Amino acid sequence: MKPAPFTYIRADTTAEVLHTLDQHGADARILAGGQSLIAMLNMRLAKPAYLIDIMRIPARLTETVDSWTIPAATRQAALQSHPALAAQHPLLAQALPWVGHQQTRSRGTVCGSVAHADPSAEIPLCLVALQGQITLRSRRRHRTLPAESFFSGMMMTEKADDEFIDSITIPTRRPATGYAFAEIGRRHGDFAIVACAAVVDATCMRLAIGGVADRPTARDFPILQGSALDDALNDFAWSLGGGDDPHATARYRRHLVRQLGRQTLEEASTCRT
Repeated sequence: MKPAPFTYIRADTTAEVLHTLDQHGADARILAGGQSLIAMLNMRLAKPAYLIDIMRIPARLTETVDSWTIPAATRQAALQSHPALAAQHPLLAQALPWVGHQQTRSRGTVCGSVAHADPSAEIPLCLVALQGQITLRSRRRHRTLPAESFFSGMMMTEKADDEFIDSITIPTRRPATGYAFAEIGRRHGDFAIVACAAVVDATCMRLAIGGVADRPTARDFPILQGSALDDALNDFAWSLGGGDDPHATARYRRHLVRQLGRQTLEEASTCRT
């Protein structure tokens, strides 16, 4: 199939993007890497009247002691190859090799994955696990939302029609904190059946799960071991809901939340420095 007709706009500045979104709102879509959107256009699951290409707008990652701010046009491959990624963002360093394939990461963008909001995607999951933030811009306002508030359902977010994701901000590695990521999929590079991202410090175990609920979901536990951890993970697994689909049953997903979740939390606990 071929896309429905649309007007292509190659934006050279953020102001041009904001003007077009202000004029056309729900009839316009942002094109960045296009690894998800182009397929949706071809299948006519998306039929925008205006397609705004933002990849000519300069993207410069901003680093501070406490966080990195990743702008809209940052390629996934560029972030993955950052020399300080493993030291400053170990969870992202572990998760990014699972995002699609090398070819898609060379085109796909970090913020594009966040905007697409697939509940099985690795980057939104890490953003929720790390308690990152999403900055949205329109001609009329500039606002920042916590990741857990931004994702509102299956491929749904709190972004308004006249807004676009200007950047995301992710906290850097905290002292005496361990990070771990794991996922199970039918093949490496496929969307996860279940993905787990864990952050563990001296007082709290935080586990985020993707692929089960309609959005990435995190829960904080005190430091637990043995049957207490088993019971907590079982409660978490049942609370996520989820159902049967061609890839896995709800029962299998709950099993993975319990088993893979424990494994990921234990690995993060051993990596505390």
